[in-house]
Amino acid sequence: MPNRSLDRVAAAHDRPNIGDGFHFSQSLFIRLTTALLFTVLQRAWLQTETWGTLRRRGIGILARRNGGLRMATQAEAEVVIRVAKSEDSTVCGKICYEAFATLSAKHGFPPDFPSPEVSTSVMTSLFSAPGFYCVVAESGGRIVGSNCLDERAMIAGIGPITVDPGSQNVGVGRSLMQAVMERARERCPAGMRLVQAAYHNRSLSLYANLGFDVREPLSCVQGRTREREIPGCTVRRAELNDLDACNEISQRVHGFDRGKDLAHSIQENSAVVVERAGRITGYASALAFFGHATAETNPDLEALITAAESFGGAGLLVPSRNHDLLRWCLANGLKITQPLTLMSIGLYNEPAGAWLPSVLF
Repeated sequence: MPNRSLDRVAAAHDRPNIGDGFHFSQSLFIRLTTALLFTVLQRAWLQTETWGTLRRRGIGILARRNGGLRMATQAEAEVVIRVAKSEDSTVCGKICYEAFATLSAKHGFPPDFPSPEVSTSVMTSLFSAPGFYCVVAESGGRIVGSNCLDERAMIAGIGPITVDPGSQNVGVGRSLMQAVMERARERCPAGMRLVQAAYHNRSLSLYANLGFDVREPLSCVQGRTREREIPGCTVRRAELNDLDACNEISQRVHGFDRGKDLAHSIQENSAVVVERAGRITGYASALAFFGHATAETNPDLEALITAAESFGGAGLLVPSRNHDLLRWCLANGLKITQPLTLMSIGLYNEPAGAWLPSVLF
């Protein structure tokens, strides 16, 4: 709406400027100055009142951070970390499935869990298992993620860390990682390890920024081997009286044992050992995504692999730098389904033997 008072003032003071034959209307000058001032004041008001109101309401608008623009959303509500309860497993299991399914589908890989029921079963086990410390993240009064710490050995394993796809990229994952890392520092393990999807750049960046070093590229393999046995090797179900021999192998290969993990697997009837020349030369807590294996030589590990009718979960994690073992797997019909990366903080001994990590470490 025109400002008639300003127009009259401008008209009363309308005088020509004399200089090099150029004439400039003072009324035009006043109009331009007034319009510019109004625009500046309007933008300032929008950046303070409107931005503050919309941000409090959680409406997505552009905000400035670190010299760039980002989208502010409701996900920026305060994140609260607390210890997980058994009743959280259903919600966390669903989030776990959706988080990994969304990520893997985006990059063209199969999901780590075939259904929400399977991931819920895994989370239920982790939340109630002795030796595990699990936490959940809450935002806006609802659970948006979880993370676990395996405290059963002198090396602590981290994961699986999952964040609701609708709450990612706003710091929830970092908060979950910092929570379990702080717990680990209180317990003083010799080190911490985790396994991440190699195609996920953001998680690699997060873990590297938190101090984790890349230790081993891994290849997840799935299938059934053509060879069904290795000459000179015998595979049988592990027993509790095999623990000492298995722990000794782990000490020689890794510099520490995973006796509590193995003892639990023996009780669950998932652990196996391989014998050669009348003695134990290797073992597997389970031939599965969440199982680990350690052996003196590749043939011992191959014997364990050939004895399995199938591999649990997404498959076995083969260290890609063990070229002979990886080529043996491929020659026997196993397929690589996805690349992963083993990362660590603290103690890490280069393994002096054959081994398969679990998805925890």
